[in-house]
Amino acid sequence: MTNIFPYETMMERQDALERLDLKVYWGNYEIRVLRFHLTSFPPGKMVSFHKHAEYEFHFIPRGKGMVILEEEPFSLREGMLYLTGPDVMHYQEADKLEAMDELCLHVDIIHLADKEKHRGKAARQAADPWELAEAHDCMEKLARLPLHPVSDTHVAMPYFLEAYEASQMKYAGQYTTIKHCVIQILLRAVRAYTSEPTEAQMPSRDMKAYRYQLALEYMQANSSGDVVLDDVADKLHISARQLQRIIKEQGDGRSFSEILEDIRLKAVCRRLAESKDPIDSIAANEGFSSGSYLHTVFRKRFGMTPTEYRNMNTNQ
Repeated sequence: MTNIFPYETMMERQDALERLDLKVYWGNYEIRVLRFHLTSFPPGKMVSFHKHAEYEFHFIPRGKGMVILEEEPFSLREGMLYLTGPDVMHYQEADKLEAMDELCLHVDIIHLADKEKHRGKAARQAADPWELAEAHDCMEKLARLPLHPVSDTHVAMPYFLEAYEASQMKYAGQYTTIKHCVIQILLRAVRAYTSEPTEAQMPSRDMKAYRYQLALEYMQANSSGDVVLDDVADKLHISARQLQRIIKEQGDGRSFSEILEDIRLKAVCRRLAESKDPIDSIAANEGFSSGSYLHTVFRKRFGMTPTEYRNMNTNQ
């Protein structure tokens, strides 16, 4: 069976990475990993205002919701990340109709110069000067990141899964793999912010990523009806050829029709698992011309029929 949500496996042992006493040394810094897991907010779930003494990285691999950072509310959707640094008050809430998954990394960052340990001075003298400079630059930027979500443009999320799989497979070099995953998450999160100006209220946009996200949102909202490239391009006030290039570049090489089919199939999978609606009805309501056509597409994509998928995923 095709794994529709690649991070689902992390639910099997949510505390797997947290059981490890992870202290990552990078440049002049010790990074203590406190929490490192996938969690899920059911529809409407609210987490009241709270704060932490450590840095807390939040990534949204699936679903949507909202976050309030200090007093400013922001919408959250799949593919976004945000940071709650030390002592930042924040409130989280899943969409009322749709669950929201979150990949979390909590780290306490200590400058080795502030520690009186035997490791400190010798480690700093032996460190690669390039690593020292890059670690320092990352930490300096981390301390100044603005309080608003951004898109995970530098693809940090897969490193959560890579670290989890390393912890479970127990192959040679697993600790080094997990250490590098932690560093990559920090680096890529910082890059996602520093690729944009840091004006708090009016940050400039990466227009390609912005238009791609708007196109996705339009396609998701209208996927049950007729959706064609020209119409979406018209809504974005760009040419169909320009939109086609953006989709190919931002969508991992997938075409407009492939992405639209993915959106519709995700909706079909949810309906199959959550309802007893007939297959023909689901097909008609999710943009497929007929139940038989959905059957063909579904079987080709997932290696099973819609009915077989429903039987495997419906709670008894």
